[in-house]
Amino acid sequence: ATRRYVVAETPEGRLAGYAGLAAAGDQGDVQTIAVAPGHQGTGLGSRLLGELLRAATDFECHEVMLEVRVDNVRAQRLYERFGFEPIGFRRGYYQPGNVDALVMRLTDPASAPSSAASPASAAQGTRNHG
Repeated sequence: ATRRYVVAETPEGRLAGYAGLAAAGDQGDVQTIAVAPGHQGTGLGSRLLGELLRAATDFECHEVMLEVRVDNVRAQRLYERFGFEPIGFRRGYYQPGNVDALVMRLTDPASAPSSAASPASAAQGTRNHG
């Protein structure tokens, strides 16, 4: 009742990406989001994130938080397109490697753009779980 997971598959049934959100009270937290290397740059990450933000709205979350590697600039740009703003760091968050995380927050996920102006991929379908 407090989590939403989304899986994207190719027409052949192969995993193309996945994402998950947990909600507690009025706050959502992006637990995970990943796109297979062969599907990056297709707009799939935007579609997955859009699904999570719709779920956050359904859960009546007033804000959504996430952590992203400081060296993952591509993902940071995706989150910024949806309105996430950096609010701090978590030192040594990602292991192994002791890589810092940038903490980002989106206030009012209901007002976030549903696709954030990214190309859509017609090759993948998404399914909601949870």
